[in-house]
Amino acid sequence: MEAKTLSLPFLFFIVIFSQILLSTSRRILDDPSDISSSASLWSRNAERLIKSFNLMPKRDINVIPKGSHGALRLVESQRNFSATIGAVNTSSGPSVQEFGHYAGYYSLPHSKSAKMFYFFFESRNNSTDPVVIWLSGGPGCSSSVALFYENGPFTISGNLSLTWNDFGWDKVSNLIYVDQPIGTGFSYTSDSSDLRHDEVGVSNDLYDFLQAFFKEHPKFAKNDFYITGESYAGHYIPALASRVHSGNKKNEGIPINLKGFAIGNGLTNSEIQYGAYGDYALEMKLISESDHESLKQDYVECQGFTKKCNLDGGLACASAFEVCNDIFYQIASKTEGTNYYDLRKKCVGSQCYDFSKMETFLNQENVRKALGVGDIKFVSCSTTVYDAMTEDWMLNLEVKIPALVEDGINLLVYAGEYDLVCNWLGNSRWVEQMNWSGQKDFGSAKTVPFLVDGKEAGLMKNHGSLTFLKVHDAGHMVPMDQPKASLQMLQNWMQGKLATPSGQ
Repeated sequence: MEAKTLSLPFLFFIVIFSQILLSTSRRILDDPSDISSSASLWSRNAERLIKSFNLMPKRDINVIPKGSHGALRLVESQRNFSATIGAVNTSSGPSVQEFGHYAGYYSLPHSKSAKMFYFFFESRNNSTDPVVIWLSGGPGCSSSVALFYENGPFTISGNLSLTWNDFGWDKVSNLIYVDQPIGTGFSYTSDSSDLRHDEVGVSNDLYDFLQAFFKEHPKFAKNDFYITGESYAGHYIPALASRVHSGNKKNEGIPINLKGFAIGNGLTNSEIQYGAYGDYALEMKLISESDHESLKQDYVECQGFTKKCNLDGGLACASAFEVCNDIFYQIASKTEGTNYYDLRKKCVGSQCYDFSKMETFLNQENVRKALGVGDIKFVSCSTTVYDAMTEDWMLNLEVKIPALVEDGINLLVYAGEYDLVCNWLGNSRWVEQMNWSGQKDFGSAKTVPFLVDGKEAGLMKNHGSLTFLKVHDAGHMVPMDQPKASLQMLQNWMQGKLATPSGQ
């Protein structure tokens, strides 16, 4: 066991503001050997996005020399959070000592030397509440963004102290955040072959992590279990849900009581979602009718390459990535300065959000010491992990979902209405078009309001195991923009009440 108590994770989908010229795309299609030069271009785009969040990781990835950290072994023990990593403002909340807060590493047995870092917060309500794991996107960003800026127990104040989040998801669940894929956040390896390139590798690592977690925390193993996340986790979540369900059916290891999975503003079915970019941009008045017609023609080529990607994989996926992201670039070029994660907001220069306090906080020597990470530096977002997953980007993960919902595992797809990157329109389309036994009934289901404090906070429809929710007044990061509504959404959904307007 390698774990350590402590407290304190999100990830978003480093979309490529894709300043990729059409000439670059065509060159790669004409000469697939030119893909290496394209890889450096993807890295530059990832770096631009990291800067847009005012993040400046001092290290690109945690691949460390063999022997330098391999002897690290963390022992689990209760800690005084405020004493070890700084004051916690408890004036409007409970004492930190009342709850179990853990942080540490688990070794991944099917890797060469990978260790996955996690935070775990016992529920502020009851230890019998469901266990919820949160996965951030990128690919290659740490879930600490969600912990401190979205739905975790704490937020970081200006003086780097921690304040209770009144709408943290730990109020209704036992909450896990992980830094993954390996190389992200505090997770590390001493062998670069542990870096993952597809959802098979990612989901196997997460499954191994969960097996280690429930072995270490057996009292939570029988609790209901839910997988959640946003952005590029629209890939991770269906893959992990499928892996857990398969493991349960094959009686592998500790049974995991999977009840549902929720995807927030995710990228799940690229073929359908890229086709919605032009329609959403026109609806939001970002482009003209003539621009829209031009994008429809460009999408024909995008769709063709995406289909080829899902048949052949490999370089076909890299080509699809280039061609399809040019659609996004064309829309972006029409509205310079707009925050594409939340169209209501503007960016100041290259900065669209400021998450820098997270990096500063987690890289403090006393915090690293308290977490037991030794000399490991915190990598907020890794361009190397991002690049490694490039051929995974255009693959369709929706195909894994029908078998899950047919077996009664609940799916919630929700999306903030002002996000362009993984917009609600594209998400609603793949949900509507998903081939399962309830497809027709879901399509004809009535759209009803999602109410918070008696006011409409969104619009939703449901049939059987499937629910779709469009969240009002929110962008890409729903728990950050609508914290109260997102907490109620989670609670109602886990209790089976979200399908009714009143949540009763």
